[in-house]
Amino acid sequence: MGEHNLQIQEEISPYEVINLMKELISIPSPYYFEDAIMDFTYHWFIKNGMNAYIHKYHETKITNFKGKNVVCELNGDYDGPIICINAHMDTVTLCNGWSKNPYTGLVEGDKIYGLGALDMKSGSCASMLAIRKFHKLNNGFIGKIIATFVSDEEGPFGLGTNSLIEDGLLSDVDFVISTEPSAGFNNRSFPDVSLGARGGYGLEVEFFGKAAHAAFPRTGINAAVDAGKFMCALEKIDYVEGAFLGKGVACVIAVESNGGACSVPDHAKVKLFWHVVIGENEKTIENYIVDAIKKANIESTFKISFRDSPSAGSRGYMPYIVPKQNHFVATFLKSIKEVCHQEASISYFQSVGDFNHLGSRLNVPAIIFGAEGENIHADNEYASISSIVKTADIIYDFLLKVLCNKRYSSFLKESEPIQIAASKLIFSLPLGVICGPTGRLARK
Repeated sequence: MGEHNLQIQEEISPYEVINLMKELISIPSPYYFEDAIMDFTYHWFIKNGMNAYIHKYHETKITNFKGKNVVCELNGDYDGPIICINAHMDTVTLCNGWSKNPYTGLVEGDKIYGLGALDMKSGSCASMLAIRKFHKLNNGFIGKIIATFVSDEEGPFGLGTNSLIEDGLLSDVDFVISTEPSAGFNNRSFPDVSLGARGGYGLEVEFFGKAAHAAFPRTGINAAVDAGKFMCALEKIDYVEGAFLGKGVACVIAVESNGGACSVPDHAKVKLFWHVVIGENEKTIENYIVDAIKKANIESTFKISFRDSPSAGSRGYMPYIVPKQNHFVATFLKSIKEVCHQEASISYFQSVGDFNHLGSRLNVPAIIFGAEGENIHADNEYASISSIVKTADIIYDFLLKVLCNKRYSSFLKESEPIQIAASKLIFSLPLGVICGPTGRLARK
C-alpha cells in the first residue's frame, strides 16, 4: 500500500457539485419531515455501489418522533483509524422574504441558492462526492469510514446524531469531520476550520407575582414588569471568558404573560437559550440568573427550569475544544494547504450543533469544516460552488493520507491516550472536553 500521492487522481468537478446540489435542494427537508431526502440519500449510495443502510430511531419521551439516518460504511482490509464524517440532511423551515426560488438550486456565477444550500446541503454534497471518489479509486486501505447523514439537527435536541451515539454506532470512532459551513457561519473566507464550539442549554425562568385590578397596579406585583426588568439585567451580565471559545451569552427567545382584559398579570415566563463556554454549566447559569434578579430589584418569586430532554446525554450541548497539534488535525490542515495552496484560518464555532454531541460525548477530536456562503437560516441562502468542490477534495485528500498510509495504523497501536491535567487548563473536565494529541481523552 503506497503513499497517498501514488493513488490515481480524479477531479471532483463543479458540474458534479451543481447536479447533486440541485437534487438535494429540490427535496424539501425541514426538521421532522426528512423521509424523502433520507430515501434519496440512501438510494444514491446504493446506486453508486456502496454499503449503506437506514438507521431508524423513535424518541418516545418528549417528541414521539420516528426518525431516520442514513449510514454509509466503507471497510478497509486492515485495522486502522475509524473516521466519521457527519452531515445533517434537514433544514430550518422556509422563512419569508425569498426573491429566489428556494427549491430549484438557482446558479448565479459561483453561487447556488436554495433553502439549506449552505446549512448544510453543501456539506452533505461534499461528503457524498468525496466518499464516492474514495470508494471508486481505492480498493485497498486501512481502517474504516463511517459516514452519517442525519435528521433533526435543526430541531431542539439533535435527535439523529443523539440516536447514533446512544445506539453505540459511533463508539469506536477515532476522528470526526462535521461538514457544517464553518467559513459561512463564522463569516470568514474559505478555508476555515473550527477546532471546537461553544455549548448551550435551553431553559425558562418563571415569575410569580400578585394579581390586582389594572386600575390599581401598585396593589399587585406585576410579573410581566419583573420579567422585563430581568431581561434588561441580562444585558449587563459580566460573563466568564474561556480559552479560545470567548464568552457565553444569554438570548431571550420567547416571553409569555397575560393579565387578561384589565388585570395585573401574576405570571410571566421568559424562555432563553444560553450559550456557554468550558467551565460553565447549569449551576453557573443559575448563579448568573439569581445575581441578575437581585440587581433588578424584582418583587416576584421565580423558578428556573432547564428544558427537559430525551436522555441525560442530550440535556445540553457541551462545549469542547480540540488542540491544533492533534495528529489528525495536523494532517487535515496539511490537506487544506495542499488543495487550496494556503493555510486555513482557525476558528471556534460560536453556536451549537451535532458536533457538540460528537466532540464531547465520544471524547474524540471533532472538527468543523465546510463551505462559504451567506444567509444561514434566512432568505436567499446560498453556498459557494467552488468552496463545495474544495471541501470534497480536501476530505478526499485527508482520507488518502490517513487510510492509505500504514503508518497511521502503527501510530494508533503505539500511542497511548493522554490524560490532560485540569490544573493546567484552568477548568474542570466534566464541564467540557479537550481531546489529546493522539485522539481519545482518557478519563479516570
